[in-house]
Amino acid sequence: MTNGELRGTEIGNGTGRGPEAFQALGDSTRRQIFERLLKKPMAVVDLADQLPVSRPAVSQHLKILRVAGLVGVLQQGTRNVYYADPKGVQAMREYLDGMWDSALQAFKLATEQERKK
Repeated sequence: MTNGELRGTEIGNGTGRGPEAFQALGDSTRRQIFERLLKKPMAVVDLADQLPVSRPAVSQHLKILRVAGLVGVLQQGTRNVYYADPKGVQAMREYLDGMWDSALQAFKLATEQERKK
């Protein structure tokens, strides 16, 4: 990342942000934006040039991704450059890990109960 003032939603330790992140990525345009930002930070104008939506639409999608904790923004002069926030990805992973742990515990309990029959 380049130098600049960090502006955007900070998600702390990611607690409770996993579901919001998955919901934000439920839209195909937001998913395309996020996938591009995973490759490299970009300004709105650059994202809009690569997508079949307007700059204002890209800005609205970025706002949703920021609120979900998936995207951060650096101010570079007069431009805002957006990047994929690794803390948002980590929050999604922790959410899935928690679901997986619960599923494994439920499976273990069901297997143990079945053996007792």
